Parts: sequence; structure tokens; C-alpha cells
Amino acid sequence: MSDVIYLDHAATTPLDKRVFEKMRPYFCECYGNADSPHALGRKAQAAVDAARDCVAELIGAKSNEIYFTSGGTESDNWAIIGGARAKRVEGRTQIVVSTIEHHAVLSAVERLEKEGFEIVWLPVDEGGMVALQSIQDAVSDKTAIVCLMAVNNETGVKQPVEQAASIAKERGALFFTDAVQAAPYMPIDVKAWGVDLLSFSSHKFYGPKGCGVLYIRSGVKMEKLVGGGEQERGMRGGTTNVPFVVGLAEAYRLIRAEMQENNAKLQSLAETFMQELAPLDGIMRNGDKANALPSVLNLRFSGVENTSLLYNMDLQGVAFAAGSACASASVKPSHVLTAMGLNETQAKESVRLSFGKDNTLEEVTRVAALLTDTLRRLRKK
Repeated sequence: MSDVIYLDHAATTPLDKRVFEKMRPYFCECYGNADSPHALGRKAQAAVDAARDCVAELIGAKSNEIYFTSGGTESDNWAIIGGARAKRVEGRTQIVVSTIEHHAVLSAVERLEKEGFEIVWLPVDEGGMVALQSIQDAVSDKTAIVCLMAVNNETGVKQPVEQAASIAKERGALFFTDAVQAAPYMPIDVKAWGVDLLSFSSHKFYGPKGCGVLYIRSGVKMEKLVGGGEQERGMRGGTTNVPFVVGLAEAYRLIRAEMQENNAKLQSLAETFMQELAPLDGIMRNGDKANALPSVLNLRFSGVENTSLLYNMDLQGVAFAAGSACASASVKPSHVLTAMGLNETQAKESVRLSFGKDNTLEEVTRVAALLTDTLRRLRKK
């Protein structure tokens, strides 16, 4: 479907052809199990070790602090559940979490609530930002873990991770950040950020789906969630997915090397798109523009339901979303937008457009024209 204009990069990205070429030998040539002692196994393990070293160096970590998982969802669950359960032995039975987290985080928190943990929710302002004072007020000597995403997946709004991590550290709590949306656009430095736990996922930066990372700071005690073999230094069972691990590292290496250039292009695309829509009435941007990534636009078009707009644009070969792909089948309004103060009607008038490094000015100009015509037509009904 090469004729489709794809503006849903916050949901997933296409595999970079350079990444695919790096992965290719580990499917059919160097296919050994990385735990096997023979030559093919040792070669596979060497590739995994190199990938781990690459990721560690790029985020300012040690290689033995990097754990490969099946993706962001597993990493989020492991960080929160594994970290909180380990902290419970210290008498810490409270979870502090923002109201705008990804569903993977919310699901893990709900699971812990059923185990007896108290949940303290951090509100956001109308721009989608968590206030540091609310974190100060929420974290106590009973807090096991504080969860605050680095960048929101629906609005692109960045959160005060460094300051929040410092507050958690002062109170003896763990600090976890879901950096899945941050990884393609912000240079992660785990030491500068001061985090104990951090997750990201390969398919958000032109790597393969089904592969992720959990950074666990040295000295942090964790309960393992996936039993089996002794892979990942005995912390996560399961045969290592060598080609995907290799692909993740290569994709992350490339995205870091090209980040400045990509971000400048994305900023230009977003600005052009908004300029093209300027003649239209009834357009509002959700989220603090001054503190958002250049790649994500969450827009509300008054008087038009997002489901109708998405359907009509899809028929014209344009792909974008109403919000998180993980919740796209839900008829409920976005929990992120309602947390920001939008009512149900306003939330259901909102869509997310997320640009990628391969989009062109011609594409965004065309989408703006199609969107303008479609909105005018739908508003007449």
C-alpha cells in the first residue's frame, strides 16, 4: 500500500531497510541459539552482546543494566510489578502514577492494586503536564515506585522526568519512566535523568516489532516475571530473539545518529501542516505546544466525530489515529484527554497525527487539503 500517506508513527513505524539488512543474516545463516556452546551459538551470542553494548553506550548505562524483552508492554509490566513487589519487603505498599500513562502501565498498576497496593494518582493540567508539587505531595516513605512517562503517546507532551526522579530518590522510592515515545526524538541519558528503571520499544524507531528494552539500574532489586531458562542473566526466561535484538540496536543507533536532522524535518512538516489548516475554523490543539515533540499533533475539530473523520480520510488513502493504537477499538473517550479537562464530546472530536522521517512536504500539504475538504463536507451534514 505504497500509495497510502502514513501519519501514525506514534503507533508504529516501518522497518528501516538498513535495519532489515543488518537482521537478515541472523534468520537464515547465523541462526544458532545464543545459549548453545557450539560455533553458531557463540556467534549468535556475540551479536547479542554487541547489541547490548551498543544500547548501553547510547543511553549512558552499563551493559549489564540492559535487558531485552518482547516490547514496551512487557518492559512496563516488569518494571512496575517486579519493582513494586521487590520493594514491598521494605513495607512500601504505595504506587504513585500519572493519570496519562499508557495502558500497559495502567494495567500493571491495576494488577498491583488487586494485590493490596495503594494507588495515588498524579493529575495533569490542561496542557497535559504533571506538576512537580503534586509529585512532592504524593510521594512518601510508603511509596514503592513512582511512574511517570517521559513523553505522552497521545499528545507528545514531555514530562519533568529528571525532577520527578530526584523527588522519588529523596524519599527512597524507585522511579520508572516509560520512554517508548521519547526514544526516537530525545537523547536518553539514564544517569542524567536519574532513573532506576526505563523502557523503550524497537518498533517506534524503525526497528522490528516485538522487541524492547528495560534498563534496570545496578543495585535495584527486581522480581522476575518470566520464568524458564537463565537468559538475560537469569532474570527473564526464553530463547533470545537474536535477529530482533540485532535490529533493535541498529535501529536505535541510526535514530540517535540522525536525530537532530530528523527532528528539524519533523518540526518543518508540523509547521507547514498547521499553516495549511489555518483558514479553517474550529481547530484546537490539545497539549502544551511549547513542551511537545515536533512529531505529534493532537487536534480537535469541533463538530466532527473522530471516527467519522478517520473513516473518510482512510478512504482517501490517509492513515492517522484517534489516539493510542492500543485503545483504538474502545468506544470510550481518551483517558489522556479527559484527564486534561476535555469533556467526552471534545475528546471524541480529537485525532492524533504523528509524522515520520520519511514523510514529505508534498504529503502533508496534500493531507491538509484533503482534511480541509473532508471537514467542510462533514460539517454540512
